[in-house]
Order: sequence, then structure tokens, then C-alpha cells
Amino acid sequence: MTISRRQFCGAVGASLTVANANLFADEPKPKPLRVIAYNIYKLTGWPNERNLAKQAVAKGQMARRLAMELALYDPDIINFSESPSEKLTKEVAELLGMNHVRFPSGGNWPGTLLSKFEIIESQNAPMKTERPKELFTRHWGRATVKLPSDEKLIVHSAHLYPTADPTVRLREIRAMIESMKPDLDAKRSMLLIGDLNHGPDTDEYKLWIDAGWVDTFAKVGKGDGPTIKSDIPQWRIDYVMAAGPIADRVVESKPLFEGAFRLNINDEESFALSDHLPQLAVFEWK
Repeated sequence: MTISRRQFCGAVGASLTVANANLFADEPKPKPLRVIAYNIYKLTGWPNERNLAKQAVAKGQMARRLAMELALYDPDIINFSESPSEKLTKEVAELLGMNHVRFPSGGNWPGTLLSKFEIIESQNAPMKTERPKELFTRHWGRATVKLPSDEKLIVHSAHLYPTADPTVRLREIRAMIESMKPDLDAKRSMLLIGDLNHGPDTDEYKLWIDAGWVDTFAKVGKGDGPTIKSDIPQWRIDYVMAAGPIADRVVESKPLFEGAFRLNINDEESFALSDHLPQLAVFEWK
């Protein structure tokens, strides 16, 4: 088939127009970063004495149940407090297609960090001195995550001392802030996620804010945001905090009082995945 010179020039011109349009088109907007902090109650279900919870554990379903529920929120980074065996948390990570780091506990409550992105280094309880045995009996760990933009994001995963007396918890927080100070002073992007076991009206909370941390829920959340317990939530003790440039990018922060995270109080046979609710925070890139 032959074409005229006019048809040929028209086709070439159209191709160049499309090529130029593609050349000068805006870069695609980066996907928001979605972060979840979740105390998973050793993955036994809550209340763990209920028959259906016992069956789910006995049948080896809990890792799949947790992974499927979390997958609905498309998380990029997840913290687990009160982790079960490493075998189970690795199963969750594999199901979600995420990298896995375990932070050993000074007691019996290890932590876990999952990330869709490469975890380039991690440290357990990175104090400047040896960890006193009475501190971090739950967990605290630090990791550096390499984001798709090649930016490095420092993530602290933590579960602090749980008693009403804040003495030990205050010591833990002061030790953490001392360790974090070089990164805070350098204004590096950082997250602090986990079960901090204190409310927003405490001396512990004030220490974080005075050090430069931003409570994402206080900044963009709605209502009181309680995270425990998952039947009738009354207290906000689980947090996603941010520091450095990433703190200015938060657009959403809320507890997930829904789905399998929530206990149906009208069903005596039901169970939730944990006695806590996950805390979700979303960050957009400017």
C-alpha cells in the first residue's frame, strides 16, 4: 500500500506531538506512605479463651487472618508489639510481601518491624550504654528503611513499660531521646511507632513533644482516637509519631476500629485479632 507525502508528513507530525507531550508530562505522583502500629497480643485472638479464637490458633490460621486484614489497608511499614514466635511473624511478612526484622525483648514481648522497602540496617535497644535489665522489658528497636526515592527513613519500633506508675517508662523515654538526639538535631525523617503505654495527657507524652516529635493523630486525626480495648475503646496509648521533614507530610491518622480488628460486643462467640486497635498514619510526598 502506498501513502501520499501529505499522509506521511501528517503521521510523522502526530508521532512527534505525542512524543513531546510524553517528554514534558509531569512525573507520576509518588504513592503515599502508609504506616501501621499494632500490638497484636501474641496473635492469640482476643478474648483468647473463646472457642473460635482457640480454633483459629489450633488450625494455624492466625498469621493468615492477620495478613489478610492488614492487606486491606495496603501498608508499607508495620510495627508489631507483643509478637508471637518469629515463625508466625515471618509468615505474616511473607504473605504481605514485606521484609522482616525482629527486636528481642528484655522480657517476653518481642517486637517486629515489617517493610515493603529494603531495611538496610537495624539495632536492638540502641542505648549509648549497656541496657539496664529493668528497661525495655517489652521492646525498642531502630531501623533504617530505604524508600523508593532513595531517601532514608529512620523507624523506631517501641513497646514501653505498662504500669500506672510512670517511673520506668520515663526512664525508657529519656534513654530513647538521648539516643535519638543526633538524628533529631540533624532533622532527619523519622517515625516512632508502637504501644507507648501512656496517654496524651502525661509527662511521658510531653517529653516526646518537647524533643521534637509530632503526634500524627493530634495533628490530623479526629475525635479522641482511643486504641484500647477493641470492644469499647477508651484510651489512646498506640502512636505513629513523626519527626523531621516527614512530619509535615502526614495527611491521615486514625485507629482502625473496624473489620476483624474490632470485637463485636453483640456476639459472645466472636473474637478480635487483638485487644488493641491498629493505628494507621498516611504520609504524602510533596
